[in-house]
Amino acid sequence: MLTDKDNLLRRLHALRSEHRDLDTVIARVTEQGPLDQLQVQRLKKRKLGLKDEISRLESRLIPDRTA
Repeated sequence: MLTDKDNLLRRLHALRSEHRDLDTVIARVTEQGPLDQLQVQRLKKRKLGLKDEISRLESRLIPDRTA
């Protein structure tokens, strides 16, 4: 049975993979002839959203410290 932490780690892995894949897609789109600026903007916006979600999940995985 998967724990909440296991589920978070799986989700984090999937998001990181998608984030890396978007790097490849953005590079291909920008290398191809005529540049579709709207498509590039959408891909970059998606990538930023993934980065934000990755950061939120990472912060949930870090245990709280009480001073």
